[in-house]
Amino acid sequence: MAKNDIKGRSDADLANDLQALKREQLNLRFQAATAQLEKPSRVKEVRRSIARIQTEQTVRAGKASAADA
Repeated sequence: MAKNDIKGRSDADLANDLQALKREQLNLRFQAATAQLEKPSRVKEVRRSIARIQTEQTVRAGKASAADA
């Protein structure tokens, strides 16, 4: 997921994407444990996408709390 793509999404979309990526990460872990992983690089991509979404959610939460203060 690109950084610009993440910034253009709504909070609900980000939450849904995060949930889907975490589910995919769990599936990839199981595949790696059973030696069925076809693309090992996908683990890294998913982990970084999760981090990007969580970072954007933190930034948005900070802006919302700054606006309230």
